[in-house]
Amino acid sequence: MVRTVGVEEELLLVDEVSGEARALSSAVLAIAEKEADGESAFESELHRQQVEFSTHPCASMEELAASVRRWRTEAVRHATEAGASVAALATSPLPVSPTIGTGERYRWLAERFGLTAQEQLTCGCHVHVSVASEEEGVAVLDRIRPWLPVLLALSANSPFWQGQDSRYSSYRGQVWGRWPSAGPADVHGSAEAYHAQVRSLVATGVLRDEGMIYFDARLSHRYPTVEVRIADVCLDPADTVLLATLVRGLVETAARAWRAGEPPGDVSTSLLRVASWQAGRWGLEDRLVHPRTLRPEPASEVLRALLDQVREALEDSGDLADAERALAEVLRRGNGARIQREILARTGSLRDTVAECVRISAG
Repeated sequence: MVRTVGVEEELLLVDEVSGEARALSSAVLAIAEKEADGESAFESELHRQQVEFSTHPCASMEELAASVRRWRTEAVRHATEAGASVAALATSPLPVSPTIGTGERYRWLAERFGLTAQEQLTCGCHVHVSVASEEEGVAVLDRIRPWLPVLLALSANSPFWQGQDSRYSSYRGQVWGRWPSAGPADVHGSAEAYHAQVRSLVATGVLRDEGMIYFDARLSHRYPTVEVRIADVCLDPADTVLLATLVRGLVETAARAWRAGEPPGDVSTSLLRVASWQAGRWGLEDRLVHPRTLRPEPASEVLRALLDQVREALEDSGDLADAERALAEVLRRGNGARIQREILARTGSLRDTVAECVRISAG
């Protein structure tokens, strides 16, 4: 079967002059809803300084690329009408006092989790890939675990926090990790065991419901997909497409391994947590934990190992040549974290950094 793929991107609403995050999601969503031909692609998020859009399921990466660019363009148009701009930044470079949304769910989160919820103004990218069954989906989750930190390094796009350089490439990863259910998950072994774990977590009363299962990758509770959630939102839409290409390749490769009777790798969750920390700290600027050797290797070599891992699947889907070109481009110019730091070094201004990122975000 051709596995469909879709993405959810969270975007930051910013003032077009000052670059500061602006709490205008209600106005932006009202404009989007009014102009929508059918169901709007846009949704609210935890904070009013951000909006989210979802693409439809796409069979080809060309279709996905067009969809991502379309909805980013629409987000810009709606935000402009509301008096703001849109930046695909995983954290606000400038100081911000986040404003929790008005929904009952958001109020519950704010009351239950206090400062952790208040500070969660972060923007991620979630990639959904279709699976034939929940058994296949859990088999995929069990087998892609070691490669997820590499996706975080590739997408890292949050070096700044409250006006300071965090020294991380993905500081979003640090902030997001404060949720009690966030991070890598154990090998489950079966759909039954997966759902038993989810029920146990919800039964503790700490989590509101299944929607708060914030694993780095999970079965979607809304769609028949595996949902990979570890990535920062990518500054350049081309990187979103590369991310989705690699995720679909990982899903297909893992499903084939499962059908062939190959067991998942024996990698502990503790090691994966360390690998994710390393990926978030350095991005593509230093060494990453290699998923096969579990030893530090240059980021460029680990990314090429990821491409080799999914090579057969990408050849079969016709995506290999495009993925090779896109990956070479990222290794040449860097991810969003490097680009943000280079802009700041050139301009000396976080405001100018945001303005330049607004332009890049549009594609």
